[in-house]
Amino acid sequence: MTPPHITANLQIAQAQDLSAADLGDLCAATEDAIARGGGFGWLTVPPRSTLEAYWRGLMMVPGRHLLIAYLDGVIAGALQLHEAPKNMESQAHIGSVQSGFTASWARGHGVGRGLMNFAIDRARALGLKAIKLDVRETQTTAIGLYRNLGFAEWGRMPRYAFIDGAWVAGIYFYLDL
Repeated sequence: MTPPHITANLQIAQAQDLSAADLGDLCAATEDAIARGGGFGWLTVPPRSTLEAYWRGLMMVPGRHLLIAYLDGVIAGALQLHEAPKNMESQAHIGSVQSGFTASWARGHGVGRGLMNFAIDRARALGLKAIKLDVRETQTTAIGLYRNLGFAEWGRMPRYAFIDGAWVAGIYFYLDL
């Protein structure tokens, strides 16, 4: 007997502010992703107060756009689209995608693809001409997604991250818009 196919409702939005409920959901999704190896730089889950301060602080930085994925109304992932700071005029048309993650319970529902497509659309709306990003080589699902979306690999760094006593390489990508 084949199990029934369940379709989840995925919505992506740019956060304008964070309600207490959204901040709680965002922290919970972040904690889950970090604990299961899909965090964005953190190797161990920090205290909740640290995560709350991080997300609140991000919302105050000009040129930082927090994109949030809601799966059936619950925050299931996020990523950041960064514009170059004003003093970097030569890179003003290049955006950076950073700190993307999907909560483990939401994987397989198109959250990462939805976030990346939204980021690409948002970057175009901002007048950006290219997007760049980097990722640990161990994040094979993300790497496959980036390649599938047309991102080109331009370099590797053998000492990108130090995890569990060993170096992990990083891969650098860009996408012309």
